[in-house]
Amino acid sequence: MSEATTSAADVRIPTAASVPAHRDANVLRWVGAYTVSMVGDMVFFLALSWAAVQNGTPAQAGLVTAVSAVPRALLMLGGGVVADRLGPRRVVIGSDTVRCVTVLAVAAVLFAADPGLWLLALLAVVFGTVDAVFMPAVGALPARITHKDQLARVQGMRGLAIRFAAVVGAPLGGLGVAVGGAAAAFAFAGLLIAVSVPLLISVRMRDLPADDASAARETTAWRDLVGGLRYVRRHRVLGPLMVAIALGDLGFVGPLNVGLTLLADERGWGASGMGWVLAGFGTGAGVAALLLTVRGRLPRAGCVAAGSIIPGAAAIAALAHAPGLPAAVGTAVLVGLLTGLSGAMCGALLQTQSDPAYLGRVTAVGGIVSLGIAPLSMPLSAAAIGVWGTGPVFAVSAAVCGLGGVVALCAPGVRRAELPK
Repeated sequence: MSEATTSAADVRIPTAASVPAHRDANVLRWVGAYTVSMVGDMVFFLALSWAAVQNGTPAQAGLVTAVSAVPRALLMLGGGVVADRLGPRRVVIGSDTVRCVTVLAVAAVLFAADPGLWLLALLAVVFGTVDAVFMPAVGALPARITHKDQLARVQGMRGLAIRFAAVVGAPLGGLGVAVGGAAAAFAFAGLLIAVSVPLLISVRMRDLPADDASAARETTAWRDLVGGLRYVRRHRVLGPLMVAIALGDLGFVGPLNVGLTLLADERGWGASGMGWVLAGFGTGAGVAALLLTVRGRLPRAGCVAAGSIIPGAAAIAALAHAPGLPAAVGTAVLVGLLTGLSGAMCGALLQTQSDPAYLGRVTAVGGIVSLGIAPLSMPLSAAAIGVWGTGPVFAVSAAVCGLGGVVALCAPGVRRAELPK
């Protein structure tokens, strides 16, 4: 059943002149629900890591925390089809409900007994499976709650929500573990996710344009999947933009995850120093999200998305040669600002260039690129640093990242792309 035939049951908003997203109560309800859900996710993953470490070896704990990535990567394309066929609002509400019930059930079991690692692994698999439909639906929802000229601002607001969750979620999770152990932290995470459900139910939906609604009418789920992939491949903006995102993430993820840990150890900065560098990156990315939230639109969006990643890549290479911790933190701020700006603009272009009927599948393709392909660079980066050191590996990673910007600039559709006025 397609969105065109099912969405009549959803509450509608009129297609009148658009209201600025940061003043739109409907958008703010969605952002509030998304923020609370993301904070709950952060608390959940901290509780999961803590419980896994307490119940097994470090290798077993690492396996438990990583196992959720498998169903997420394998099922996300199908999740995009589900989001487009059933409607993103329904899928997000259903996903958060399942996650809430599952986490609260595990918390209850942990309060009563100590079932071991198998329950934690099962919980991680359930979360990864639900994420496979939740994430494409989250990407498709903004186009149903506001107008195209506000989608870039919503993307910035979503970025701020992610940064807020990262800053607040970990301390809250740590507090929950300190007060009542992993069971209390899981219960807290479930309650936070539960808060998002009534907010999501109150969000009103916008009618799809007639051409978008007709595009959603595929006869089978398989044809929906193939049609979505074909749509991305043939699109003059989305196709090359996906290649640029893949290259950018491949070059970015390794250095800013495992590479930074090894760099901090090599330079003697310690865990606190690494924390300061990560805080610098988060600050820069937060400023980029705030800029898009305030401005709502930047001219020559395609050029900004492509052009900002190239100096951002150069800053990644420079990070390995920072003479001291203060310089590294300053460089990390620059990396976060430039790559955050590029990422936010790429997300805004994906939102505004896609027909809403395809947004779940478009988001799923982007998710596979970022969550399925890019993490492969982490073990490769670690092995390469062990052989050649941080400097050469950061330089190669920066070159791969910068190549994404070059690909985007060489694509006329991306280079000329603009955000709606």
